Amino acid sequence: MDDAIESFRGFPDLVRGLTSGAATVEYEIKTIAWPLTSLTQRSENEFWPSPDDTRTELDQWAPAGRHNSIFVLWPQHNFERKTSVPGLAWGLALGSSDWTNGATYAAVANAPMSAWRNEARGEVWLHEWLHGVCHHFRQRGFAMPERDADGAELHGYERSSTTGWSDYYRDLMRGMVVENGKRLGIPLIAWSESSGDSRVVAR
Repeated sequence: MDDAIESFRGFPDLVRGLTSGAATVEYEIKTIAWPLTSLTQRSENEFWPSPDDTRTELDQWAPAGRHNSIFVLWPQHNFERKTSVPGLAWGLALGSSDWTNGATYAAVANAPMSAWRNEARGEVWLHEWLHGVCHHFRQRGFAMPERDADGAELHGYERSSTTGWSDYYRDLMRGMVVENGKRLGIPLIAWSESSGDSRVVAR
């Protein structure tokens, strides 16, 4: 959990840097003392903590209108026992809806120390957050590139050994991803309409 939170603390700096200060994040971290009691099945061999499974926490600490984004860190893996809840992705994300109390919602699983340190600090949180953020701005009429936060390789970007996919995220967050001769994504001016904070719920 310490590695995950250390990574998360880099997320606001990453957002600020990639947008030259046009977007900023304020956050609160809440550690939950009790375990998850349910998970939602997405496919035959994939489970995750959906808003249904975190409803008690959402309604208590992130009721509608309080936060723009919610993050859930959950223990998918028991590294000591070498067991895991079946799942196909490190993180999963949703756009805001009544189901998520009006906030973007992202669940990120625990991971080995090496996984956190192989990413640019804060990158996995940024990636999942961008799925919800792209949904937000798409609904407001801004055209997003195909696969939004997952579209780096599709649009010709290469992963850096030091900064991960930050070159792509920078262009996505500035409306500069080229697709079919057009520049797509979130223009810097669009960030001025949105302000608020993000929340990581650490289990």
